[in-house]
Amino acid sequence: MASLACGSNLSSFRNAIVGTETRFAFSKSFISMPDFSRSNLNFSYKQCFGVGIPRAKAEVFEDQSTGIKEKERVLRVGLICGGPSAERGISLNSARSVLDHIQGEDLDVSCYYINCDLKAYAISSAQVYSNTPADFDFKLESLAQGFQSLSEFIQHLADSVDIVFPVIHGRFGEDGGIQDLLEKANIPFVGTQSHECLRAFDKHTASMELNKKGFMTVPSFLLEESKLNKDGFLKWFSSNQLDIDSGKVVVKPTRAGSSIGVTVAYGVDDSIKKANDIISEGIDDKVLVELFLDGGSEFTAIVLDVGSGSDCQPVVLLPTEVELQFHGNNEVREEDAIFNYRRKYLPTQQVTYHTPPRFPTDIIECIRRGASLLFQRFGLRDFARIDGWFFPSPTHTLSSMENYNKFGSTESGAIVFTDINLISGMEQTSFLFQQASKLDVTPCLVAPQNGYSSIMRHAKGDLETQSRTVWSLPYSLVLRHTAEEVLAACIEAIEPDRAALTSQLRNQVMIDLMEGLNKQKWFAGFDISDDPPIKYSLGEWIMHAKEVQATVFIAVHGGIGEDGTLQSLLEAAGVPYTGPGVMASKICMDKVATSLALGHLRNFGILTIHKDVRRKDELLNASITDIWHDLTTNLQSNTLCVKPARDGCSTGVARLCSAKDLAVYATALQKCLLQLPSNSLSKAHGMIEMPNPPPELLIFEPFIETDQIIVSSKTTNESEQRIIWEARNRWVEVTVGVIGKRGAMCSLSPSITIKESGDILSLEEKFQGGTGINLTPPPTSIMRKEALQRCKERIEIIANALELEGFSRIDAFLNVDSGEVMVIEVNTVPGMTPSTVLIHQALAEEPPMYPQQFFRKLLDLSSQRYEYILVKEDHAII
Repeated sequence: MASLACGSNLSSFRNAIVGTETRFAFSKSFISMPDFSRSNLNFSYKQCFGVGIPRAKAEVFEDQSTGIKEKERVLRVGLICGGPSAERGISLNSARSVLDHIQGEDLDVSCYYINCDLKAYAISSAQVYSNTPADFDFKLESLAQGFQSLSEFIQHLADSVDIVFPVIHGRFGEDGGIQDLLEKANIPFVGTQSHECLRAFDKHTASMELNKKGFMTVPSFLLEESKLNKDGFLKWFSSNQLDIDSGKVVVKPTRAGSSIGVTVAYGVDDSIKKANDIISEGIDDKVLVELFLDGGSEFTAIVLDVGSGSDCQPVVLLPTEVELQFHGNNEVREEDAIFNYRRKYLPTQQVTYHTPPRFPTDIIECIRRGASLLFQRFGLRDFARIDGWFFPSPTHTLSSMENYNKFGSTESGAIVFTDINLISGMEQTSFLFQQASKLDVTPCLVAPQNGYSSIMRHAKGDLETQSRTVWSLPYSLVLRHTAEEVLAACIEAIEPDRAALTSQLRNQVMIDLMEGLNKQKWFAGFDISDDPPIKYSLGEWIMHAKEVQATVFIAVHGGIGEDGTLQSLLEAAGVPYTGPGVMASKICMDKVATSLALGHLRNFGILTIHKDVRRKDELLNASITDIWHDLTTNLQSNTLCVKPARDGCSTGVARLCSAKDLAVYATALQKCLLQLPSNSLSKAHGMIEMPNPPPELLIFEPFIETDQIIVSSKTTNESEQRIIWEARNRWVEVTVGVIGKRGAMCSLSPSITIKESGDILSLEEKFQGGTGINLTPPPTSIMRKEALQRCKERIEIIANALELEGFSRIDAFLNVDSGEVMVIEVNTVPGMTPSTVLIHQALAEEPPMYPQQFFRKLLDLSSQRYEYILVKEDHAII
């Protein structure tokens, strides 16, 4: 049995769960997807997907003499991702999630990628595990099978696959582009047909259709590049009682998905300016301006079509309420007052999701009924995500006579559907997936006794550890976005009134699903457990892990998960765990101690960065000018890098170029700001997430200048080099995974990290899916094979000197000529999101190590270490 423990970073946790091919119990408060792996599969494509003409049939039959069921043939699936839109990185994430969950002996999945220029490639599944298409765009010509035209690509699909699963978000994927080509070639595919896609994808057209079909809509005005009607726009502002100088509106592209380019504007001129920005950036040439309606709650609902053949029978799952969390002053609130791209795809405390929503029961049922009607009236197929708003106290605009008889006008408030997503994001937090197990895995959440805020205000040291609780989780809760959200859901799930309401709503959804699915020949029922989350003290949980002979996969980033505390407790109880031991964890958590432990390796080409540690109180109380002079003199550098002494590798890291920059940073600490806004410092940078609470100790280092590397996604000549590198000082930043036993650690292939904005990797580039470029392995145009090999040898020396074991990640600066390594930090519980590239590094090995093998290897290493310890103890007793 494997028990996975996570703390604040759920992305690593989810990846480990999927990678180990596990089966999980589902809480009775949530809906699970049917377990097709245990069903008697018997369907034609038209029955299952309702699209196109069947090209083949996948069946099972039973040998009467043996009673063994065998497959007549496997189902050949073509998974297509990428596309020309700005959401192509999210498309890659969706493809990876789908690939993780539909692989099996009865399926043969082939992966395809379409680039910005609509050129198609057959790619390996290893490329799907990249974080962003820019990771491999530049080497597609040499690594993938390219097609000369889309016609050639479509003919290849007709010859090679039985059905296509398109996961292209935005243009060409949701506007009917790929669907039209598939229809003309008579290739079955998952999703809505081309004509209906085109109508639903364009926000302006969809809004008019919604109005025509009897749904309440938000008043809007269309601005087009070719004919900007300012007089008409002024009249629209006036007719909607908006101040022409300050009236608040939402500006969005009409054909760019639900997040890209969406912003808030004030007044006519600001709206036109932001519309022109969208047009000039090439996002769209048509822009929709809508009223900003205050006082509402945003929701999203997944619709599944469970009908058979051409019959449409949509079932709407429990909707999810999207609650924005605001921290700081009103300025920050105004600037980030919408559910934008960053909030949607970067797991932070800036948004909380509630499933089911905290709406009146009649409103929840009305949302489900309305989304089902919308799905039918727009002619959608298979699945969709429908977004909207609930207004408990409708504005004058929504309560007008024009909307009186329209769907959405209720006694409890108004419901407005705003966006139809035909191929919604399918990351692990977007859908509930379930698959056959090879391991018995129990997800667990390590949390403070009184919630995450309590650890910031009260608990210290041993008291903090003793106050920890651990929740055993159903898999449905693991799909939440943040640890805070999971903890809230755990508490909610065992609260009697809320649990009863959720169960009631869920049962109605189950009845609706069963009504359609029971008509399907392949459906054999749901495999659902009603187990709720279970709460333990930390000590009780460790004893429970020992009793069931579990191996603990530690995914607790920072704090007790990385400083050796959790490792010490598990070790004392004789419970195997993943990753390095107590002392190695303790040393690597402390950046100064790490440097001291490696200081003797200079003759091996391994360098450390000189550090100066200062207390936060000193920055807040002493002269900033004097401190700056002292720091630059001691470190012999006019440009410094500041970071928390014992925090993770992402928060609070900034480049300081002057005493004024240091003052800005100190003010952020004093005010306990959660973010340092973009370009607050003298050198251009993106938003900097700040640690909460502010750290007591800060490290200052000389800022290491690395060469700028640019990966171009478009070139006029396909044979032209897509990597632009100005080799000035020959140093680049790399991140390298290490794996193995203590004293025999092996380096994976390094990844060169590319900074897209500013001088320091942002939180998005490290942890937001579809963002951040990593070149794995380093291109030979930047680093020769000899230097690469020397780099890996030095990384192994570092790992062994620190007595690492299991797996870890080493971040460093690397000289591309000599292979010299300058250590930045060592992470003993590294992030396992696609952005942190350890999985992709494993896939770059020869032979490739796929995610299931990679995570199983980590568990095997922990078991082998524990068995070795037991053997040593036995020998000692003898």
